[in-house]
Amino acid sequence: MAGLTLRDVRKSYGATQVMHGVDLDIEDGEFVVFVGPSGCGKSTLLRMIAGLEEISGGSVAIGDREVNEVAASKRGVAMVFQTYALYPHMTVYKNMAFGLKQAKTDPAEIDRRVQAAAEILQIKDYLDRSPRNLSGGQRQRVAIGRAIVRDPDVFLFDEPLSNLDAALRVQTRLEIARLHERLKTTMIYVTHDQVEAMTLADKIVVLRDGRIEQVGSPIELYERPNNAFVAQFIGSPKMNFFGAADLAPTAATTLGRAISDKDNVGLRPEHLVPTDGAGAVVEGRLELVENLGEYALVHLITATGVEFIAKTEKPPLQEKGSTIGFGIKPELVHVFDKETGLRA
Repeated sequence: MAGLTLRDVRKSYGATQVMHGVDLDIEDGEFVVFVGPSGCGKSTLLRMIAGLEEISGGSVAIGDREVNEVAASKRGVAMVFQTYALYPHMTVYKNMAFGLKQAKTDPAEIDRRVQAAAEILQIKDYLDRSPRNLSGGQRQRVAIGRAIVRDPDVFLFDEPLSNLDAALRVQTRLEIARLHERLKTTMIYVTHDQVEAMTLADKIVVLRDGRIEQVGSPIELYERPNNAFVAQFIGSPKMNFFGAADLAPTAATTLGRAISDKDNVGLRPEHLVPTDGAGAVVEGRLELVENLGEYALVHLITATGVEFIAKTEKPPLQEKGSTIGFGIKPELVHVFDKETGLRA
């Protein structure tokens, strides 16, 4: 096992720079998730760690060894791809054993590792099958097993659940979490799904446009985002934003602080509580209710035209078109500078 250190890591394609001096420390045994919108550079950064992309500047170290010039096969990493990348003409056993066989590992050791990985992933009954006779979730477990048998210092996952349906995503996510708990190996996981990030990570790295916006535990990013981008990206449904003019007349009294025209006020949907006019921070006209059983998503619009969502335990009793006020505890309010986006 090993940690990783990235220092001033940059990547350019010709004159176009896509990674802008990334600095990051990953501890031995940590589960770290790279998250961000499409095109933010998370997969590019993962591939540079793996050695599948050359870095244009800076350094990548695995453990105490700089690996900038080390071939991917010699870095001590194993990568699991979104597309599984299994050999269709080989059985599950042969797929898992292929890399070890190429490395001329002793056959008895190959068998020991394949059997052990199959036991961990509960795919021993599938070892004689071909990939075409497996479900998507089973194929992904085979791909993970192929990585496990290499006994790497670092596991790299590039959006491994994207091709699975919703139920299989949840199941496989739990299996990956249990795998990390069992192996205690450093894992880096790329996803655009912030729910995956929140549920799997010891540490989340939020990326935008080739730069790190914030690094921290899931609860740190949720409770104290550094800027408006992180605040909206972490949390589902995403955080609502209001200017001073969008808030209820009683907002300043309720919040115990003045809100200026330079402020963006962030209120999470799950923190909004229906209230009467006297205690309202924001008021909105009821537009739509999504009744999801365990909770309701209430869609509203302020008098100034700002759309927002409240997440409530039960659907509101008011008719569509009614105005509803919402309060919030002052300590749950987030304020950001409108111009810079930084936390105020």
